[in-house]
Amino acid sequence: MANKRALLVVVFSVCCALLVSGCETTNVGNVMDGLGAIQVGNFRLSESQVGAIKKTAQAMDKAFTDITPEQEYYVGRAVGATLLGKYRPRTEAKAVQYLNLVGQSLARVSDMPETYGGYHFVLLEDDAINAFAAPGGLIFVSRGMLRCCQDEDTLAAVLAHEIAHVQLKHGLQAIKTSRLTNAFSIMATEGAKQAGGPQLAQLTGIFEDSIHDVTATLVNSGYSRASEREADAAALVILGRAGYDQRALVGMLAEMKKRLNPQGLDFAKTHPDPADRIAELEPLLAEAKTPAGKTQRQQRFKSAMGSI
Repeated sequence: MANKRALLVVVFSVCCALLVSGCETTNVGNVMDGLGAIQVGNFRLSESQVGAIKKTAQAMDKAFTDITPEQEYYVGRAVGATLLGKYRPRTEAKAVQYLNLVGQSLARVSDMPETYGGYHFVLLEDDAINAFAAPGGLIFVSRGMLRCCQDEDTLAAVLAHEIAHVQLKHGLQAIKTSRLTNAFSIMATEGAKQAGGPQLAQLTGIFEDSIHDVTATLVNSGYSRASEREADAAALVILGRAGYDQRALVGMLAEMKKRLNPQGLDFAKTHPDPADRIAELEPLLAEAKTPAGKTQRQQRFKSAMGSI
């Protein structure tokens, strides 16, 4: 037991070094370079044991490697596959084309106008009030959510909010947190086992194999309150740049407040109370102006979305 505790001390020392070096973009595997045997209290780690722990640290270092746009795209595809396994997409050409026209117009004026695979907007056959933003620009909107929209401006508010999640990389932030948690668990187990077992090989694979499950959990549990607040604020900027009524986001939240079931499994479960979000948005809308052309936008909306 004492030997195992000593090994765990070394493992968690490496973890601490990892957290520090990760902030400095240093290769964590170098933390133990040049070391042979190590004395921990009354217990001596052999060179082979040190080498095994070093391999673990090097593998964990991968958790802090920045995800490339291409990798982000494939993560988003995994999320999309999960969602389309649960929800059936609606395929009315006119509605889908219109949804993507509004979405692409908003994406182009966001702070992330381009992604590796481009933005794609999918209409889901689901009466629950829901919308999901997968990493890389794959955005899903339920029929129930669209029924909360009174016009093009409120639809734009929904899409701008989801684009903001992509722009702010909220999905990737959540994935990294889960990956780190899993890596720490394996490192602790390996330390207790003297390392070198099959779990070492699993450590690197966990970052890829668990992405599907992690992102599925992400869209089911929702983003944090802080992330929702950031997305709301960014959505106002996007709406303003695109020439939409920024107050449409407040109107959308007010309509959702009326329709949401507090005990439901949709937006009510995964998002903060709309009333709280409205209260946080109001100070940001003190100087908001109603743009011209709202009547024409409403007519476009009714023409394209009348069947929904």
